[in-house]
Amino acid sequence: MYVCLCHAISDKKIMKLTVEHNLTDIRGIRDITPLGSQCGKCIRQAKVIIEQTIISKYQKAS
Repeated sequence: MYVCLCHAISDKKIMKLTVEHNLTDIRGIRDITPLGSQCGKCIRQAKVIIEQTIISKYQKAS
């Protein structure tokens, strides 16, 4: 699913970058991609995806 329509950034891309770069917040994604730099409507959903990815990652590790 596309989260950022302005820059065609999907939820899968956000999850992948979160895991690969050990990101913990939206700033990390924004350093790598232009997410949220146009209209900004994607920021809230991207934060949720990052949080869910982190939780999932730690549950798998334990």
